[in-house]
Amino acid sequence: MRADRPRAVALRTRLLAALLAPLLAIAVLLGLAGAALISDVVRRTNDRVLGGALGAIAETVQVERGEVTLDLPPAAFGMLENNERDNVYYRIAVGTRVLTGYDDLPAPGVDELAAETPRFRYAQFRGQAVRIAEVRRELPRVDVPVIVQVAETLDGRTALRRRLLGALLGGEAVLVGVALLLLRPALAWSLRPLARLRGVVAARDTRATPDLSPLNPGPLPAELLPLADAFDNLLARLDAATAGMRRFTADASHQMRTPLSVLKIQVALARRGDPAALPEIADAADRLEHLVAQLLALARAEEAGTSPPLEPVELRALAIVVLNRRIAQAIEAGVEVDLRAPAEGVTIASHRTLLFEILSNLVDNAIRYHRRGGNVMIAIERAAAGVILSVADDGPGLSDADIARAGERFARLATSAGVDGSGLGLAIVRSAAQRLGASVEIENTHPGLRVTLRFAEEACGPAADGAGAEPRREGHTSGRSPNESASADPTLVSPAKSWSSRSRTSRR
Repeated sequence: MRADRPRAVALRTRLLAALLAPLLAIAVLLGLAGAALISDVVRRTNDRVLGGALGAIAETVQVERGEVTLDLPPAAFGMLENNERDNVYYRIAVGTRVLTGYDDLPAPGVDELAAETPRFRYAQFRGQAVRIAEVRRELPRVDVPVIVQVAETLDGRTALRRRLLGALLGGEAVLVGVALLLLRPALAWSLRPLARLRGVVAARDTRATPDLSPLNPGPLPAELLPLADAFDNLLARLDAATAGMRRFTADASHQMRTPLSVLKIQVALARRGDPAALPEIADAADRLEHLVAQLLALARAEEAGTSPPLEPVELRALAIVVLNRRIAQAIEAGVEVDLRAPAEGVTIASHRTLLFEILSNLVDNAIRYHRRGGNVMIAIERAAAGVILSVADDGPGLSDADIARAGERFARLATSAGVDGSGLGLAIVRSAAQRLGASVEIENTHPGLRVTLRFAEEACGPAADGAGAEPRREGHTSGRSPNESASADPTLVSPAKSWSSRSRTSRR
């Protein structure tokens, strides 16, 4: 485990916290709503009882012989009895004259009450909060209304509200506790596929050799499938990269053994004073350098992973760069190289480095396995289905059997007899073209051989707008300098004039 890695929090803990937070929030909201509902129910219930007592007292108020009389029923006050022994107060007044009761009980204004309609309100009486029920009665032959009031303290209401709130909170606490007890096994069951996946991965650490095969952990939830697929893709890329590294190491050790042995022998001869060994040492070093370059190019072409990032590549300018790199080789071999491309250029969406490797190896093969005085043609053209890049020569060509083998690693074909080479050129071309999504065709042209790459129309994009333009022939035939159409791309810096002048020199 890395020392600088922050302390990890268990996924189960995170899930519990994520579930507990909304659960507690819901419990709080339910508690607040329940408290409001309980307060309303307690108020309505007690007001109904208080109103019943008020009505019972008000019904006894009568007019006898022109006088207002009443008979207080004991049952009216019995309705208001409770365990908290709330104090009960009453007041009956005719106008401003109190018939009976507590004359200091807060009285309403006569006009505040509607006839025969009870009203409830809170007030302070003798240092205590009370709930007052009051009604106005209109009696016959009485000029002023009769005001009947009954009040009680709030201890009973408060006690009842507390009991109900306690029951509500207790029920919510039990509910949250039960939910937590049920959540733990539910989370354990839900995380079981993840534990199984972890076990499959951990089991591979115990093996002597790395196992980079797909995980195959069994059925997984939909949420874990992308993770498993991404891990399998990573393993596949690691497997391909490891295989490529092993292949590269094996190829390098096998193919470099002979050049190194030759170089070692020539160095030994040079130490003995043999001057003829110095050119042989230079040739051996050149062959070794070419082999290493080819091996590295093949490794880049076969690099595992996703498709390389695309960028706009102007093929005509790229071909000029390749030709500049092959000037000395063409002059030494006595081979003339032509470039034919639309004047406006042809741009495709591709990978510059891989395209350079493809074209460089095709030109290298065409020059290396050619006769002196031969001609090599690089052609770039647009077709209905995309872009065509071809390299053709007028050499001996290949037999059908050799064409079938072309592209195999270290394949030495019949035409390569007596020529120094690694047998990797066409293998690099095929591997790089496969990564770029291009097709490769090899055909005899009698005389000569043509290797054609076809890039699909999707790779051309709107940037490749040279369709329909007349092809522009460059090199020794027209005598024009390729720098007239070189791309402005700063990565394609090349001494194009030197290629043009040297290609003319090679004809002399």
